[in-house]
Amino acid sequence: MKAIPIDWQNISTVFLDMDGTLLDLHYDNHFWLEHIPKRYAEKHGLSISKASELLEKKTSAIAGTLDWYCLDYWQDNLDMDIVSLKHEVAEKIAIRENVVEFLEHLQALNKKIVLLTNAHKKTIEVKFSYVSIEQYFDRIITSHDIGIAKEEDGFWDELEKTEAFSREQSLFIDDNLDVLKAAQKSGVKHLLSISRPDSNQAAKDTEHFIAVDCYSQLLTSNN
Repeated sequence: MKAIPIDWQNISTVFLDMDGTLLDLHYDNHFWLEHIPKRYAEKHGLSISKASELLEKKTSAIAGTLDWYCLDYWQDNLDMDIVSLKHEVAEKIAIRENVVEFLEHLQALNKKIVLLTNAHKKTIEVKFSYVSIEQYFDRIITSHDIGIAKEEDGFWDELEKTEAFSREQSLFIDDNLDVLKAAQKSGVKHLLSISRPDSNQAAKDTEHFIAVDCYSQLLTSNN
C-alpha cells in the first residue's frame, strides 16, 4: 500500500475525527439505518420500511446541525432510550486497522493529539467503554462543547477560543467531506480523508482530498 507523505516537521497538532476515521463507521450505519428502524417499528407497530421512511424524514430535516448528532435530541424526539439501544449492538464497535500504531507514532513524534468529533458526549462514552484509545488523546473535544457542528461556518474560529493551535501547523483527518471543506475554507493546511469509512462498503470518492485506506500508510512518513 502506497505511503502518504506527511511533513511532520511542520505539524504540531493532529486533530482526529472519531466515527469513520478512527472507528469503523459500520457500527453507526447499522445502528441508525437498521437497529433504530427495527426498534422504532416495534414500538409503534409499523413495518421496518415505514419506520425507515419516517426516520429518514426526521434526520434529513436537520442534517449537518448539532441536533443531528445529539443523542438527547433523538431520545426526546423518538421517545426511546438511545444510549441503551447503542449498547445492544456494541459488538460492532471496532477500531480501524493500524489506528493504535498510528496514535503511538504520533506520541513518539511528540505531537499534540486532539479528538475532534461531532459525536455527542454520551456516544463517546459508549464507544470508549468498548475500545481502548481514550488514553492517547491530549484532549477530547466535541462540537457540542463548541456550539456548532464541524461542517458549519465559523467552527474553527470558535474552536480557537478554547484550543490553542496553528492552522498552518495542524493536520486534520476526517471522513466527512463537508467537514474537510469547511476546515480547508478556514485555513487548516494539512487535510486527509478516509477512503472506506464503513468497512462493509466500497471506497468512496474523496474528491480533491488525499484518502487514507489504512493507517500504515502514515507510519512510514518522514519525521
